[in-house]
Amino acid sequence: MDFKILYFIDKLHNPILDKIMIFLTNLGDAGIFWIVLAVILLMRKKTRKCGIFMLISMGIGLIVGNGILKNVIARNRPCWIDTKVHLLIPNPKDFSFPSGHTLASFEAAIMIFLFNKKYGVLAIILALCIAFSRMYLFVHFPTDILGGAILGSTISLFVFYTAKKAEKNLKKE
Repeated sequence: MDFKILYFIDKLHNPILDKIMIFLTNLGDAGIFWIVLAVILLMRKKTRKCGIFMLISMGIGLIVGNGILKNVIARNRPCWIDTKVHLLIPNPKDFSFPSGHTLASFEAAIMIFLFNKKYGVLAIILALCIAFSRMYLFVHFPTDILGGAILGSTISLFVFYTAKKAEKNLKKE
């Protein structure tokens, strides 16, 4: 099923979409776009808490998703299995599940949404585009994307609600 979806997406390739997808995937490289955005949010008192929570979420995701799950599950990437598909980006060296680009994108986007619905919707759309780019570029299976999105969302919700509960408990004391 995963490959059927990837082969369908592969038929969408054209020079304009190729450039857009490469740009989108580069935004997600090492979570750098989201990290920079979190640091910018740290600079204003009004958005500082969101920036802190984003960085905490992405740190947890880095440990759990990229550090533990990728290496325990050790799933081969689609481009490693079907080497006939031409890659438009360098062949990734780490395992496939979960998608780290999607994981970081959803951790950040969901956190932004929890603090600000309007900007959060835009962030979620960008996260979805980054996630799709990983399939378009044939470096992740759809289930890698789904796993990254679910794990990233779960981590952000956990961080947000745990911090809110801790904050509420501190106010009681």
